[in-house]
Amino acid sequence: MFLGFFFTAVVAYLVGSLPTGYLVARAKGVDLRAHGSGNIGATNAFRVLGKGPGILVLLVDALKGVAAVMLVPLLFAERAPPETASYLALVAGIGAILGHNYTCWLKFRGGKGVATSAGVMGALLPWALVIALSTWLLVLLMTRYMSIASIVAALALPIGTILTTRDRSLWVVAIVLGVMAIWRHRGNVQRLRAGTEPRFQFGGKSAVSKNGS
Repeated sequence: MFLGFFFTAVVAYLVGSLPTGYLVARAKGVDLRAHGSGNIGATNAFRVLGKGPGILVLLVDALKGVAAVMLVPLLFAERAPPETASYLALVAGIGAILGHNYTCWLKFRGGKGVATSAGVMGALLPWALVIALSTWLLVLLMTRYMSIASIVAALALPIGTILTTRDRSLWVVAIVLGVMAIWRHRGNVQRLRAGTEPRFQFGGKSAVSKNGS
């Protein structure tokens, strides 16, 4: 049983650790860590590379979470009792998010986990994700701050989970994911206080192109 959980966590971590934003930017000759916020997640990819690459990073990062939850546990299900299948999925989801946030390929510096968390929750509890995404979109349209929208969505996720399931293990996971996402946005909070946080540009123009980099 222990081996099943251990290998699920390790493989899910490796799935989540794929540095999508870094690789997409490198394909364009850009080091995403040296532009914008320096983060390799979808928000900075949108800001630096433009709408098309940003959407690609967003989708792949979300799919990492879906794949980890739905596919990775199947590889090691025989090492754990059948009744623990749902817990294997939870372990895989958390592993993928940790892999995204602290990727071993970039000295354990990664993204903020919002897209990968969305993929995980989409696979585990779609209606809670719908509530969180609706909140995210509404706040983004109202404020044009991606960071504020992500933080509020992180708060909405456990609320949506509590409203849509009685499974307390999912409550705990949703709370942990929300806290992790907010913690990863602490730099954004500092910039918001200082008035230096950039607003999201819906036109999706590349910051690299505008800066001539």
